[in-house]
Amino acid sequence: MTEPEPTSPGTGASAAPMDHAAIIDALMDPEAYPHPVDEVTHLQTHISSILLTGERAYKIKKPVDFGFLNFSTLGLRERNCRREVELNGRLAPDIYLGVEPVRFDGERVTIGGDGEIVEWAVAMKQLDGDRLGVGVLERGELTADILDDLIDILVPFYRSARRGPDVDRFGEIDAIRFNTDENFVQTESYIGKLISRERFDDIQDWTNRFYTDHEELFERRIDEGRIRECHGDLHLDNIFFCDPPVVFDCIEFNDRLACGDVAMDIGFLAMDLDARERPDLSEYFVDRFVEVSGDEDLYELMDFYKTYRAYVRAKVAAFTSDDPDLDETGKRRNRNAARHSFGLAYQYAGGTARPPIVVFFGLMGTGKTSLARYLREEYGWHVISTDVVRKQIAGVGQAARVWVPYETGLYSPEMNERTYAESCRRAGALLDAGLPVAIDGAFKTNEQRRVVIDTAREHGADVLFVQTVCEPDDQRQRLGTRQVYDTHSDGRIELMDRQRREFEPPTPDVAHLFEEFSTDGPIDDTRAHLVAHLRDLGMLEQPH
Repeated sequence: MTEPEPTSPGTGASAAPMDHAAIIDALMDPEAYPHPVDEVTHLQTHISSILLTGERAYKIKKPVDFGFLNFSTLGLRERNCRREVELNGRLAPDIYLGVEPVRFDGERVTIGGDGEIVEWAVAMKQLDGDRLGVGVLERGELTADILDDLIDILVPFYRSARRGPDVDRFGEIDAIRFNTDENFVQTESYIGKLISRERFDDIQDWTNRFYTDHEELFERRIDEGRIRECHGDLHLDNIFFCDPPVVFDCIEFNDRLACGDVAMDIGFLAMDLDARERPDLSEYFVDRFVEVSGDEDLYELMDFYKTYRAYVRAKVAAFTSDDPDLDETGKRRNRNAARHSFGLAYQYAGGTARPPIVVFFGLMGTGKTSLARYLREEYGWHVISTDVVRKQIAGVGQAARVWVPYETGLYSPEMNERTYAESCRRAGALLDAGLPVAIDGAFKTNEQRRVVIDTAREHGADVLFVQTVCEPDDQRQRLGTRQVYDTHSDGRIELMDRQRREFEPPTPDVAHLFEEFSTDGPIDDTRAHLVAHLRDLGMLEQPH
């Protein structure tokens, strides 16, 4: 929803425009702030730059217009800054300190100070970044008790949140369909790049059928007062798990994205927990919220709103991947994130296509990692390296060299078993989201390979084992080169002959799942062979 720009004096509307990047660059100077600052850290999202100063954080909106969001003028950015502080006062009143002008006096850009207003910044109390939701989850510190504390905040928040005819209209099917239709229109250009035509059509058809099949449910939600001015962006990166939790950064820029069914918010956080491989916490969060709120109909809406939220996340990542200010690594990361979320949306929408899992296995130095990385970089596959998993389990730095006698310590049979079990657990979570997975590891015994086969069967995936082979002289040369550089692998020349003697061929009952690939020739030929073979098996979508 685009509102007119403020026209009152002092808005800074007459100030000469300054480039966003130039303003941020100037504000990296600690002297640009009205309080002592030792160091400034710059973070950014697709719509904002955040400057961390130690005592305070300053959020500056980028001059972007995505249709559903318009920060293209100074006046619109001021309006949305003030709206952001107002709305976030509901859940984080002690965090949002106000709106500060960014001024330019002809020589320096400062927060406050003298000169013309060239930008606006939301001033916030800077909290401990270690308590941000994603980090808490990744460290294994997010528990059911902590989610209970969050729910004890959210339930009364929704009960008291603004409602009425002007809010209820955002719970009507036509209003919700406007949002989902917009998502599909805005992502059509990514078909064949970040999402297949088949998956795009399946998600769109499922969404539209849901409206038809659940018309009475949507009407009942309005009648029961379930449509509220919600948070609108409830995910882990917008929650500080302090005591008590602090929920911040709600949507201020568009009422039709902030107002809606309470299930829209709950589905977002549930989806985020699923996406981060904690479906157990996702299920607990929804169950507990229903129990405390008494909202039993929430269950019937969960897949719908999870699909919607996963699709929005994919859309945002896709948009961000086109940001000209990002380097290629950043663009690739966002493309892969978009593929991940599109796959999750497909799963929620009842997609039945079997996801692929390919195991690149074989002797050390034969090219397993190179082929796995190629699928990640060119096709967005998720790669699980057993070398990385092994060191994560052991608490060893991923680039640390661990040279121990054969099958001892980090490479003992017991550690091998733990490593392959954990690798398959991670693969299973990705496969549940419909995502293609490559595992890079030796898998020299049939027992180790059987764990992958069982994982594929459990998660409804198609599995292929690609054994990389090369001439022993080439293998020695590659291992010698590898030892000069930091890599995740600890393979070395003196171990190769013993590993070769102990390598087991596949058993006849599963031999049809195995394919041998020579990596002696040009790498481009090997990659082309791999791609052709995967396409023949229906395990690789069309190229982008």
